[in-house]
Amino acid sequence: MKGILLLNGRPYDGRIDADGARVYCCDGAYAWAKGKVKIYKNIGDFDSLKEPPFPPPDEVYPSEKDFTDGEIALRRMIDDGIDDITVYGAFGGREDHFLGNLQLLYYACARGVSMRLVSEDSIIFAARNKIELGGYVGRTISVFPFSAPLHILESRGFKYSYPQQIGYGECRGVSNIVLSAEASISLRGEDTALVIINLGRV
Repeated sequence: MKGILLLNGRPYDGRIDADGARVYCCDGAYAWAKGKVKIYKNIGDFDSLKEPPFPPPDEVYPSEKDFTDGEIALRRMIDDGIDDITVYGAFGGREDHFLGNLQLLYYACARGVSMRLVSEDSIIFAARNKIELGGYVGRTISVFPFSAPLHILESRGFKYSYPQQIGYGECRGVSNIVLSAEASISLRGEDTALVIINLGRV
């Protein structure tokens, strides 16, 4: 089941395609999302809102808590059976919140949930096993290890060949270009990659 998660970062100015998806809205994201998309559930502490959200939240969390509003929403979505999630509003604002949003990518990936952070400039996601990138011909992509060192079994369809291993602290996966509709990267076992697709300049 598809879901959309709206976070309280920089407002997303593009069109949100919510057809067939449940939309979960976190806290202050309601301020930029209302009227833009139909919200299925509002989740969070709502400490940054000046008006009550609609629909009324099932539960309002305290502002001082162990989990971020985004993590609470993600857990709720997974519990609701959502296994394909697009996140808007994850960029901008506080850098620690953005880094926390990257951690949520790992959390989702480890549970078999497909999830991506989307802005006007880029798409970021975590992946295991085989990464298909043929839909981004001409785009610049970067690949980073997101767990242990990244072991690449095979890669094809890129301007530059990937090494067999990319370790922490290495930038050998930065700024490659997708050349083929068959572009893909195969990873070893439980290795997890963080993939960034640049939607701006090549």
